[in-house]
Amino acid sequence: MEPKFFKNLACVQILFIILWVLLTIFFPQIACFSNINYLTSTSHYQPSLEDHEAKALLKWKDSFENHSQALLSTWTRTTNPCKWEGIQCDKSKSISSINLANYELKGTLHTLNFTSFPNLLNLNIYNNLFYGTIPPQIGNMSKINVLNLSRNPLEGSIPKEMWTLRSLKALDLFECTLSGELPNSIANLSNLSYLDFTRNKFSSGYIPHDIGKLNHLEYLAITECNRIGPIPKEIGMLTKLGVMDLAGNTLSGTIPESIGNMTNLNQLYLSNNTLSGTIPPSLWNLSYLTLLYLSNNNLSGSIPPSIQNLVNLDELSLFENHFSGSIPSTIGNLTKLTTLFLFTNRFSGSIPTSIGNLINMLTLSLIENNLSGTIPAIIGNLTRLTNLVLSTNKFHGSIPLSLYNFTNWEIFEFGDNDLIGNLSPHVCSGGSLKVFDASHNHFTGPVPRSLKNCSSIERLRLEDNQIEGDVAQDFGVYPNLYYIDLSDNNFYGHISPNWGKSPNLTNFMISNNNINGGIPLTLLEANKLGKLHLSSNHLTGKLPKELGYVKSLLEVKINNNHLSGNIPTEIGLLQNLTDFDVGGNMLNGTIPKEVVKLPLLRNLNLSKNKIEGRIPSDFSMSQPLESLDLSGNLLSGTIPTVLGELKQLQQLNLSSNNLSGTIPSSFDDAMSSLTYINISNNQLEGRLPNNQAFLKAPIESLINNKGLCGNRTGLVVV
Repeated sequence: MEPKFFKNLACVQILFIILWVLLTIFFPQIACFSNINYLTSTSHYQPSLEDHEAKALLKWKDSFENHSQALLSTWTRTTNPCKWEGIQCDKSKSISSINLANYELKGTLHTLNFTSFPNLLNLNIYNNLFYGTIPPQIGNMSKINVLNLSRNPLEGSIPKEMWTLRSLKALDLFECTLSGELPNSIANLSNLSYLDFTRNKFSSGYIPHDIGKLNHLEYLAITECNRIGPIPKEIGMLTKLGVMDLAGNTLSGTIPESIGNMTNLNQLYLSNNTLSGTIPPSLWNLSYLTLLYLSNNNLSGSIPPSIQNLVNLDELSLFENHFSGSIPSTIGNLTKLTTLFLFTNRFSGSIPTSIGNLINMLTLSLIENNLSGTIPAIIGNLTRLTNLVLSTNKFHGSIPLSLYNFTNWEIFEFGDNDLIGNLSPHVCSGGSLKVFDASHNHFTGPVPRSLKNCSSIERLRLEDNQIEGDVAQDFGVYPNLYYIDLSDNNFYGHISPNWGKSPNLTNFMISNNNINGGIPLTLLEANKLGKLHLSSNHLTGKLPKELGYVKSLLEVKINNNHLSGNIPTEIGLLQNLTDFDVGGNMLNGTIPKEVVKLPLLRNLNLSKNKIEGRIPSDFSMSQPLESLDLSGNLLSGTIPTVLGELKQLQQLNLSSNNLSGTIPSSFDDAMSSLTYINISNNQLEGRLPNNQAFLKAPIESLINNKGLCGNRTGLVVV
């Protein structure tokens, strides 16, 4: 049956084909509506390159997380891929650019078939959430010009196949968290003009010497990439380079003289390395430089007069090095300069008057040098200046009145000098002042009148002068203030409730003045307060229990006042407290165990009060307590064993109490951190511990006890 069946079937098929041919001869329009021609055709359907590329992209999209897929809503099977978001095509309808920067896409590169895009010139996935390694198949994009994978949490090393992309002109791997090596084979990318490796986690290693072969390079950034060793002299072969950023590594040695060959260099960043030696003379001939950052290295020597060659310089940063000598007068020829950072060096001499020529200057910082003389009045010519920092030098005389006429001050600092006179009332007349520092000088007179309504102020330092005024009247409400120090002056009056209306206040310091009255509860409404220093005033009343509710407090120093009452147990709520000093008051009651249990406490001073009872044994061995002063009270009982177990304790003063019994053996050899001890004027007896602090203590720190003995020269047993 079967052979006959197939034979008959073959005959039917032949008849059907003959019939179809006759029909198409007499009725040709029928062929347009039929697909039966596959019966006679010997070829198969070939999908276009456009379809092939679209399928590859859709497969990649399907591997993304659901949220990411929704961001590419135009990528569908029913639309032309050349019209998809982020896609561009060439004249032949082949995809030439994939630009998905800033889409917040999350996925990997492993599902992208790189071989499907033979005409791709640009791949940009900047600032997304692509993770995983870079697949080696990326080397199949033979025509790629621009490859930007930056700001994605990738991992692993750069595949060696990437170094075969000889058409590549721009490679951006900024902040990709990549690891591995930077090989010499980078030189294979001979057409590169842009290369950025910034902030990756490459293995510690040198900058490849062959990088000098990338002679088309115009932009080079190997910032914070764990590079060590010297800057290769071959880098001077990059004569087209406009920007070079090697900052934030551990590069050592000297800056190569060959850097002077890079005559097109516009921006040079070598900051935050360990470079040493002097700046090569050739660098001062790079006349196209606009930005020069050499800060935070170990560079030395002086700035030569030839700095005047850098006529296009906009920003110069040499801070935190070992430069010395005077500031050359030729610096006044750099009339385009807007930023000059020379702070934390060893410059000496006076500020050259030629600095008055820098009429475009916005920021001038000379802090922490050995500069002397007077502050030149000609700085008043720099009418665009917003930031002037002259602190920690040896300037004398008064502040030139011309500087107080500025209405655009944002930062004005001249603390820690030998300046005299009154502060101008107009210092904040422009209403933009954020930082004002006149501390550690010899200023007298009143608080500048304009400070009262200076709502822009964020940081105010007037400490260690002879400034006077009423703290309740001369200051206002400061919505942006976070730091104020008025200590060591002649201020008087009550603490104003207004200070509590400064919502960002973290540091309030007004010690060693003539402040009276109580501690206002409104002050404690500043709920970001970290440091509260009110020492050495004439404060009265009780220590408010509400202090314990300001959970941000780190330091409370209210010693040497006239406070009375108990120490509130609520202080024990301050779990971040490191320093608590209320010595020299009239406090009574007992020591709250909640206070001595504070986990971060480093310094505790309750001395010179009327505190009684026993020393709590609730201290913890894990506490970082370094200094404990309970002297001059009415404490009784024995010394707790736990005090000898505080491994970081350096200073202990228990003198002038009514303590009795023997000194615990826990103070013996194991307590090596202790350097100062005073147990005089108690009722202690027995053997001194075998501890260097006890054995080397002056006799005055041990006398007037009931009967101490031990290996201590001069100890008199009473």
